[in-house]
Amino acid sequence: MFAVGKDAFFERMPDALEIENAEQIRTIIASQIKDGKPPALSLVGDDGKMQTVTLTPAVTASFLIVLRLISSGRGFRVFPVETELTTQQAADLLNVSRPFLVKLLEGGEIPFTRTGRHRRIRTDDLFAFRKRRDANRSDALGRLARMDVEDGLL
Repeated sequence: MFAVGKDAFFERMPDALEIENAEQIRTIIASQIKDGKPPALSLVGDDGKMQTVTLTPAVTASFLIVLRLISSGRGFRVFPVETELTTQQAADLLNVSRPFLVKLLEGGEIPFTRTGRHRRIRTDDLFAFRKRRDANRSDALGRLARMDVEDGLL
């Protein structure tokens, strides 16, 4: 029996065996997705009894995302939606500098609370901001593309 490390892929990248395991499991789950029916996996427990588990679409999609990350050799972190992040953690998730994030917070772009001198950002608020930001970027790129077409540049 082996123990699963709490930090799993927080501080390291998957090794070759983990990459291979993830790809095998990803392939098995993906092969079970047929005609919109949820995949059913049969697992053998410690007692030797086989149990079948039918995965919901959300669980299937989540597993496949995690397995793709591992099988491509990438590390990752999982945050529950209600988690409060430090400014550095939030900045890292948005791929911006911490000072830039603080300007967004102080400008009212992202809600936050204070714990003493420290700012805390709820993960769901951060993801809502990221979704709005990405939608705004997409709209702006679409407008630029239309302008290029109208000007005969494309």
